[in-house]
Amino acid sequence: MLETTIAAIRPADEAAMAAARELHGRLTKPVGSLGALEELSVRLAGLAGACPPPLPEPAAVAIFAGDHGVHAQRVSPWPQEVTAQMIGNFLAGGAVVNAFARQAGASVTVVDVGVATPLPTDPAAAPAGSDPAALDPAVTGPAVLDPAVPRLVVAPVRRGTRDFTVTTALTRDEALAAVQTGIRIADELIDAGAGILLTGDMGIGNTTPAAALIAAFTGVDALDATGRGTGVDDPTYAHKVAVVRAALARHTPDPADPLGVLAAVGGLEHAALAGLILGAAARRTPVLLDGVIGVSAALAAAAFAPAAVCAMVAGHRSAEPGATVALRHLGLDPLIDLGLRLGEGTGALLALPVVTGAVRVLHEVATFDSAGVAEK
Repeated sequence: MLETTIAAIRPADEAAMAAARELHGRLTKPVGSLGALEELSVRLAGLAGACPPPLPEPAAVAIFAGDHGVHAQRVSPWPQEVTAQMIGNFLAGGAVVNAFARQAGASVTVVDVGVATPLPTDPAAAPAGSDPAALDPAVTGPAVLDPAVPRLVVAPVRRGTRDFTVTTALTRDEALAAVQTGIRIADELIDAGAGILLTGDMGIGNTTPAAALIAAFTGVDALDATGRGTGVDDPTYAHKVAVVRAALARHTPDPADPLGVLAAVGGLEHAALAGLILGAAARRTPVLLDGVIGVSAALAAAAFAPAAVCAMVAGHRSAEPGATVALRHLGLDPLIDLGLRLGEGTGALLALPVVTGAVRVLHEVATFDSAGVAEK
């Protein structure tokens, strides 16, 4: 599956991009007056191979969730059980991502790709004496892009990664399985009608493997790739940097071997997000990247298939320093910068109207000729 997906990813269509630039020159506005939105619409035309490109709607957020063996090194003050508890919150519609998704009219799909503790919707997590059949069936089943009902996909590769300070986080086969899970989710959502995918994530401690991935793929020092995650204090932050640096020294991951990098120091959600991006790129569908987890996965996707960058749109600049490092390496400029560091897909959702607006201009703005407006 991975090989065929990579083979389907092609560079941007230069003719469609040229047509979009030419159309911008005839619209009732000064050329360049929409700034970055004009180049974004040109890039999306190149991805679609058409001018104007399809409107990026409906939108589908895919939140991949996993736990991390490196949590044992006390890189986060939050207990690991919070990952599963937050999935329950997503499915109940009570998280920030749910509020923003409702505002944007986007569907939310939560994928358990490697959560260590039982989920609130699993029979194993149900209270003693309760009827497992009473669990809400609306959160399972085939992909349906319903903004009102979050959907759960239970597809764990394993129950959390291994501690990468001791051994590799994953085997190559496990990393491959996670990547292929992401590809399958991309296909499901696009087949259900999604016009744009948004990356989301949940996993206590997942900024530590994200920092390791960013350092491995870009070559920067661990200090430049590592942030404070959920807001750790100075001693914990220094320890976190040391943990990332030690893992990189132990495994010496080769950026030319993206599957090996993901296996050595990645997380299951990072690998699955890389697959989601590759799957979308193969289907010529844009992917709106969220924060540091999404952009660390994007580095892996670009290492697998450099042309996959054509499908990527940087939603926002995360407050995590590694995100800026990764975006610079990918050559992507973020659409908004609000100092966000929540994850979940929240920053991507806030940027979604900007992407839609960039494309809508090419569909709906009159030309000088059609509007009878004199040009300069």
